[in-house]
Amino acid sequence: MSEAANSQRAAWTEPGAFLVAPGVWRIPTVLPMDGLKAVNIYALVDDAGLTLIDGGWALDAARDALVAGLAEIGAQLGDVQRFLVTHAHRDHYTAAVSIRREFGTRVLIGEGERNTLEKLSAPTPPSFASQTAALARHGAGPVMQALSAIVGSGGSAEDNGYELPDAWIASGESFAVGSRTLEAIATPGHTRGHVVFADRAAGLLFAGDHVLPHITPSIAFEVDPPRLALRDYLGSLRAVRSMPDMTLMPAHGPAGDAVHARIDALLAHHDQRLDEIASVLGADGLTGHDVAGQIGWTSRRRKFADLDPFNQMLAVFETVLHLNLLVLQDRATETVAGGVVFFTRRAATAG
Repeated sequence: MSEAANSQRAAWTEPGAFLVAPGVWRIPTVLPMDGLKAVNIYALVDDAGLTLIDGGWALDAARDALVAGLAEIGAQLGDVQRFLVTHAHRDHYTAAVSIRREFGTRVLIGEGERNTLEKLSAPTPPSFASQTAALARHGAGPVMQALSAIVGSGGSAEDNGYELPDAWIASGESFAVGSRTLEAIATPGHTRGHVVFADRAAGLLFAGDHVLPHITPSIAFEVDPPRLALRDYLGSLRAVRSMPDMTLMPAHGPAGDAVHARIDALLAHHDQRLDEIASVLGADGLTGHDVAGQIGWTSRRRKFADLDPFNQMLAVFETVLHLNLLVLQDRATETVAGGVVFFTRRAATAG
């Protein structure tokens, strides 16, 4: 079934294998989440077998969807030679590790994810403590309490589904898939080590979560996130925007959009978001939680109070990243009192 033939489908999450370019199939696999329902795995076919871009979440339902999708193109899990993984989030990495345990399939990921994966694959992986501590620093006690009621401890490395990869991918490294060449390009922001894969000859960008067609990617939800991850993300968007335009192969959503147009929309969104957040600030200090509660969320401009605790946490962190960038731009100031961070609008100086 071709993507074009299925262009009128109601949902990109429908199971199956969808031809999106010659020799390239999009296989949606299941996610156990209220918002995102699937993650795309891209199967690239050559005479030696299959290369899969991203692996999905290590869930029985996700594995079943992948097996069924591969069967539609006359393949099975044993035909997969390697996984090229865009980043270390669970819904992209852990199924690749699970399949490697059974078939010995090679798993590769960007070298910028080394610190994260070394921690996540340790005998005692990090718990949720770093996120709850960050929530406390930014005045989000109610969110922290709600999350504490539903989040357990880190568990063991095997329980988490994380192991180290077979190899780390360097930015600029090339991978041959038959006559196709994929170039790995570091795009830090969504995570420290996020990479995209560009097939310049065919004009395809396998973008992971760096560029998504319908939603704004989250920034720096990871172990030990950088303070200026939003700056990194915007820089990565501009770096990809400077390349020739390509067709978007996203991790979430249908394939086929123009990369440049979507990046332009994402850059405009963050410019508007920075202005909106700056307009909330005044002479009295506000926490990240305070500011998050005064702005709208999602394309429907939902109230912060209407979000579930996990998405409230992401909203606070996204707000703080914008506030940190406003401080860098001299549009806001930051002070700490009692272990809590407060932001104020920077007074204009006489010219």
